[in-house]
Amino acid sequence: MSNFLSQSWLIDRRHALRALGTCISLPMLECMIPLRAAEPIATPRRSAFVYLANGVHSLNYQITSPGKDYQFSRSLKPLEKYRQVITPISGLHHPGSLGHHHNCIDIWLTGGKIGASERNTISVDQKMAEATAQYTRYPSIEIAITQGSLAWTADGVQLPALRRCSEIFAALFEEPKGGIAAQRRALRRKASVLDDNLAEVRQLEQKIGAADKGRLDQYLTSVREAEIRARRADAWLDTPLPEISETDRKRTNRNIPETQAGDYFRTVYDLMVLAFQTDLTRVATFSLGGEGQAIAIPEIGITESRHQLSHHGGDPGYMEKLTNYDTFAIEQFGYFLSRLEETKDVNGKPLLGSTMSLFGSGMSYGHSHGNANLPLVLAGGSELGLNHGYHLDFNQGHFDGYQLDKPGEHYGLCSRPANTDAHMSNLLLLMAQRMGIEIDSFGDSNKAIEV
Repeated sequence: MSNFLSQSWLIDRRHALRALGTCISLPMLECMIPLRAAEPIATPRRSAFVYLANGVHSLNYQITSPGKDYQFSRSLKPLEKYRQVITPISGLHHPGSLGHHHNCIDIWLTGGKIGASERNTISVDQKMAEATAQYTRYPSIEIAITQGSLAWTADGVQLPALRRCSEIFAALFEEPKGGIAAQRRALRRKASVLDDNLAEVRQLEQKIGAADKGRLDQYLTSVREAEIRARRADAWLDTPLPEISETDRKRTNRNIPETQAGDYFRTVYDLMVLAFQTDLTRVATFSLGGEGQAIAIPEIGITESRHQLSHHGGDPGYMEKLTNYDTFAIEQFGYFLSRLEETKDVNGKPLLGSTMSLFGSGMSYGHSHGNANLPLVLAGGSELGLNHGYHLDFNQGHFDGYQLDKPGEHYGLCSRPANTDAHMSNLLLLMAQRMGIEIDSFGDSNKAIEV
């Protein structure tokens, strides 16, 4: 008992597993949490990330003047009423994505460089989750219209995503089917199976060649992480789920078809707000679709896929529809900000003040797969030290100005960065630091930006 009270049994967070011949960093476990660690001493810090595939119609999206006196572009007009709590950002890029497009979504939050022999690196949301997991039932939530999420572990494993709104609600707010005892048995049975699996693979590892070693290591990491998630879920079973009002339940516990995209987007945003409000998690990602998989929006007359519209070839009709799609998605993001603004945090202040949210894409101009000058909007987080109300433009001083009347010139800016030092990872580093993570670099960052 004296050892328990003195906490000498705690495992150091830096401890690593070496039994498999590799070094696998342990995620946050209950046995690493000091006593009373679940009692935060300040307002929770939160982050949300929203991804729009295939870039934007840059001529109608681009803000052309820096600083506080900027004019909102046509596509960003729905956010004008949020001017004081947002920062549109121009000129950032991921060096590792230049010349490629299929992995734009994969490295948007990692800043990694994925090659034939290279894995992805940890995404910033998961870096944040390492720090906040000790306080919440779920380290993070991953939502995506298509299968893949924006979240990647430290070992380059992409986390699965939830899609259907009722599925998301059930995963967050409903008691397990069959009761807690049945769920505990299932989780422990799963952990036992995973343990047996690891033991068998260790025997196999002694018989395989070097060519298979990397693939096996990644598989082992996935199994180990699944085991840790199962044990973590087991530990939370005795903690009651938050009570959800009937109004919130009706708003979020329902299924909406993709053909009603606006209703679907808003319901997902409501679920994210509810998860933050009840402190079930402090980190969330939402992908509106991958580069080749973003949905159509028939409710506003768009029956083509976003990928199809992005390859408009100068067709005026497609270009107009792409602009309308951009504006529609940005309008729904504005709804998310309004819900964060009207929902109270534990300190009685709006959730928006304690929640940073990043909206954007890993591509700028989809027609030519241009992935410089990324479209990005950072919002909220005033209680975390973010100061908004201006256009932060990293192109300034490195080019001759925006030439939207000369599309060829502007599209070139979207393919080749004007400011080669302006890495998007510098923004991700800032957000990580504002979440209280003590790091000096992230991904391919060279310096945290200031907002």
